[in-house]
Amino acid sequence: MSNLQMKEAALIYLDRSGGLQKFLDDCKYYNDSKQSYAVYRFSILINPSDVAELDAELGNHILHQPLKAAQVFQSVCFIAVKTLSLIGQLQTETQINIVLKLTHLPPLPSYSLDLCEFPLDYTSQRFYMMQGIVIAMTTVTKYTQGARFLCSDEACPLSKGFQYIRVHVPGATESATVRNDFLCNLCSSPLQEDRKFRVLGDKQIVEIITTKALHAFRGYSDNQPFRFQSLTIFLRDESVNKMNIGNEYKIIGIPTCVKTSQTAVCIEANSIAFCNPKVPSGISDSFRCLLSLTSSSCWKFTAILANSFASQIVPPGTYNLLKLCLLMSLVQTSDRNKKLEDCLDILIITSDTLLVDRLLNFSVNLVPRGIHHPVSTEIFPTLSRNKYGTGAVSIQAGTALLAKGGICFIGDLASYKKDKLEQLQSVVESRSITVYIPGKKFGDDIDQQMTFPVQCSFWSFVDMDSSSRRNMQKTNALIGQMDCSLIPANLLEAFVLLINCNESSPCHPLLPTVHHTLKKAIDPEGLLYIASKQFTTEDFEKLLAFAKNLNVEFSVEAERMIHGYYLASRRIRTDSKCGSKLSSSALKYLVSLSEAHARLNLRNKVLKEDVLIAALLFETSLTLKYGATVFCVAPNAVFPFELYNEENLEQRDMYLTQCQQQLQQFIATYGPGTPVFASDE
Repeated sequence: MSNLQMKEAALIYLDRSGGLQKFLDDCKYYNDSKQSYAVYRFSILINPSDVAELDAELGNHILHQPLKAAQVFQSVCFIAVKTLSLIGQLQTETQINIVLKLTHLPPLPSYSLDLCEFPLDYTSQRFYMMQGIVIAMTTVTKYTQGARFLCSDEACPLSKGFQYIRVHVPGATESATVRNDFLCNLCSSPLQEDRKFRVLGDKQIVEIITTKALHAFRGYSDNQPFRFQSLTIFLRDESVNKMNIGNEYKIIGIPTCVKTSQTAVCIEANSIAFCNPKVPSGISDSFRCLLSLTSSSCWKFTAILANSFASQIVPPGTYNLLKLCLLMSLVQTSDRNKKLEDCLDILIITSDTLLVDRLLNFSVNLVPRGIHHPVSTEIFPTLSRNKYGTGAVSIQAGTALLAKGGICFIGDLASYKKDKLEQLQSVVESRSITVYIPGKKFGDDIDQQMTFPVQCSFWSFVDMDSSSRRNMQKTNALIGQMDCSLIPANLLEAFVLLINCNESSPCHPLLPTVHHTLKKAIDPEGLLYIASKQFTTEDFEKLLAFAKNLNVEFSVEAERMIHGYYLASRRIRTDSKCGSKLSSSALKYLVSLSEAHARLNLRNKVLKEDVLIAALLFETSLTLKYGATVFCVAPNAVFPFELYNEENLEQRDMYLTQCQQQLQQFIATYGPGTPVFASDE
């Protein structure tokens, strides 16, 4: 009686939810095909809450005994097919394969599977919800959804018909569905598969890790021990190719123990949903107050941010140019899929690699996907054989794809070999990486290739005092040009921002740094400056999280200025032999720099004052790469004065206003519509 009530409830739910109409449409497709199948597969969307309200016992079966619940729906569907003559070729109930797709699970701890906890429950055969980041995936292969077997003894009545049907169930390997040692229940003769009735489906295997595991890839640790391991997810049929490397997903599935060459806990995925990040509600009171006090200027707020940023690592007022660029790069990261042009790559030339490394390590931890690349791993995807023996190739993510929407700090460029630097250059220029899969090596007839977008900003530095660099000094450098002979020229051009940090540069006052280092050695945990107490690390995290989600648009004046500067700069950096030194992507980088400064100011509109900062930073980088031009920018143009008080901020504003006038004059002289530009226009 209980089973009959559940069948009635299942039929009512199918009717109310629209599932019955979808079932009828699927039946029509199978019937019109005129082809006999061993198994007819039906996918039914289930809302557990609605089912539980309709019939508590059926709802309980769906959540805790999903295989038995599928049998209830299987019986209902078979009766419907036979009663309404929906599929003429169908003979037995076992030929119907029901897959229940859940919309969600109850938001209770018992339905959640934490990948950091041990042991994992793989014996209950019920649904769990887990969340993780994809770190590896295989190519798509085939698996057997269902097969028909016949008794090998022709005199046996079971040598005909569809009495022996094998159907894939969660956790089953291919050999559990199809093999040659099955025996007839009636006469004990061996069973033989009727291969023309085999039904194949698509299968893909992915590996995920919990978001907490990314802490292991960071350069800065809070010394809190934790355990994590990757978890294997089996995707089948309509779920195939629904997950991308580097993305975070919520997965509903059934944990199982798969025994192949090694025993492992895996998940048979039932449904997949992309994780949308939470948008922060605002910024801290200290920054809100600062924003109000500096509202009369378009430059003061970001100047104070840069001045006080990372005071735990370097004293306030030092490395201001670098810190501003780091904040602008951080604010251009995103938890969502943003434009690839938003990335701001930074290359630092320095003689103090230890301090720069600490500063970048600290900064990279302020965003969720900030990753310090471990030397022992690969930056870009690699290939390996799939450990489950499916014949598929496993593509391992690499650091760059794991840092999707964030920062990939790759350390010292000098530590990489030529082939890795060439690969890095190609990726930075194209914002994608192509993985070639040789068919012969991995047991396939044809070669394949897969292309992945690289949606992170790269940070790196080069040691000026390295012995190899001192032996390669150039003597014919142009005015303002930095000797970057240690770095391949094409790779140098690929980085948006080139920053010079050494003892002779304005961004590296030596004495305050020495005092800071000595004080930190005496009191490592102490807050040495007022700025450290006013603006904490948590304040900066909240600020960046809020600012990077701001939608910004260009004002007419800003758009006109940015195009004018780009065209004028391209004009004066073009010669007849080498062509233009400015690539077509330079305009996109200028746009990204301008947007970053506007976001850092917590504005929704890009103003010409933002374009000025973008132009000064970009021109400073160009000068270091190629030497100075008509639009001559001082190395310390963005921070011409030390910022001790309000008077210094006012002086900086006056200086930047003069720079803005010079920029407008430069555009008026060399930009579009001018006599100088007319010949190339």
